[in-house]
Amino acid sequence: MEIFEHLSFGLSVAMTPTNVLFLLIGALVGMIVGLFPGFGPAAGIAILIPMTFGLAPTTAIIMLSGIYYGSMYGGTITSILINTPGESATVASTLDGYPMAQNGRAGPALVMQAVPLSLAAHWV
Repeated sequence: MEIFEHLSFGLSVAMTPTNVLFLLIGALVGMIVGLFPGFGPAAGIAILIPMTFGLAPTTAIIMLSGIYYGSMYGGTITSILINTPGESATVASTLDGYPMAQNGRAGPALVMQAVPLSLAAHWV
């Protein structure tokens, strides 16, 4: 049962208010980076690594993961709203999301990219 002790310790470290705050900041900054076509998650992390130099190592890794996931979602926003994929991972979003946005259903298209499909099916 040692694995559960390690798992609970890791969750207790990750869920401290400081780490959750930096996760949210990283996700917001990542979404802004992802909105720019041509900037992907790798470029966003490479540019924003200096923001984490003064942080504790765990907090820095949590913030960088927030930047990564936020920029992944930020790239789908441009592909759905203006039919411009910012990276190769969001090309498929232009095939379904942009026609939905043209039909006035941009909100459900963005939700389907952010929320797992089983939850988003109830909102469509």
